[in-house]
Amino acid sequence: MRITKKQARLFLLYYQDLLMPRRLCNKDGMMKFMYKVGSIQYDPLSIIDTNPNLVFQSRVKNYQSNLLYELLYEDRLLIDDWDKNQSIYPIKDWPYFRRYRQKGLRTHSKVDLSQHEIINDIKSIIKKRGPISSIDINDDKKVDWFWNHTKLSKVALESMYIWGDLVISHKEGVRKYYDLATRVIPKDIYEMSDPNKYLEDFFKWIVKRRIGSVGLLWNRGSNAYLGIYFMKSKERNQAFKSLYDNNKLIEVEVENIKYPLYIRKDDEWMLYEVIDGLNYIKTVSFIAPLDNIMWDRKLIKALFDFDYTWEVYKPKKQRLYGYYVLPVLYGDSFIGRIEPVFDKKSKTLKIKNFWFEDDVKINKTLIQKIENAIEKFAKYLNASNIQYICKLDKK
Repeated sequence: MRITKKQARLFLLYYQDLLMPRRLCNKDGMMKFMYKVGSIQYDPLSIIDTNPNLVFQSRVKNYQSNLLYELLYEDRLLIDDWDKNQSIYPIKDWPYFRRYRQKGLRTHSKVDLSQHEIINDIKSIIKKRGPISSIDINDDKKVDWFWNHTKLSKVALESMYIWGDLVISHKEGVRKYYDLATRVIPKDIYEMSDPNKYLEDFFKWIVKRRIGSVGLLWNRGSNAYLGIYFMKSKERNQAFKSLYDNNKLIEVEVENIKYPLYIRKDDEWMLYEVIDGLNYIKTVSFIAPLDNIMWDRKLIKALFDFDYTWEVYKPKKQRLYGYYVLPVLYGDSFIGRIEPVFDKKSKTLKIKNFWFEDDVKINKTLIQKIENAIEKFAKYLNASNIQYICKLDKK
């Protein structure tokens, strides 16, 4: 199947619920999205809010962060775990990542704690007291861990979490409280064996899952395939071939793009809707730095001609833009970048910088839509004030 670059952009945005943003509603809409994309990457950095919340605010009408908290720690429909690095995903997928937990037991820590007495001590404490964090364990011992000497209790809790003995019960800010996995995960899910008996089956499952996480992907080295343990390019190629040969993937040729792209067979109907023509109103949205649509930034460059780098880990002198900058989407185009800062004490959303792409024509209508998007963003953050440090009508 051959399509235009514009059709490819429209499909990707339509699939990601960004072409007609904020049409999802409440927790039902959030779970519908989660079942489609599989996982959302988590990062503890919260300059404005955490990445999953930023992902949902651009898709869910009147979104508030308590909705995600409830799905994770009250409804238990989602879980904090490892997929593409730290992630959240539907708890029903827990059995599929058994290999990850087994690998973590073997290789996660620089010190072997699997038989250490602190493991049983922690289990006993949790059984008596309920969920705990590292500050609840009186232990001053330190061990040589990945980046520094770290408290033994913290290393033990994190290791047990990686192994699957513990799960994150809830969080208070960025502080994690752990509980026994057997007390949180439903028994039928916890005891289920890995649905992928052979490693080759896992590769096919995870490759198809990652394509679904983005919507449209190529078979190239890509950040979209990060965190897939054991899989190299050879295994990825084999998984693609098997999925394609068994009609699980559709190959798509896009004009002026050298490499073929792939969608899941299950999502073919959405592509046909795009080809037949979609009606949508162009609106402005602010996209999370680690949003699923941004997982392969080379693909974003190829489709949208938008070159985005998350500069948060770059030294200040090397940044072209700013510390925590969000892509700005308008219709089917990325038109710029915004650097918002949220002062939680004064509840003030500060618009520190705004950069337009060179080919964007600035007019009153566009500025009004950007201001409307900023107002919705402030409402999502429960900000009482908006302070413009920069001017929106200048490049």
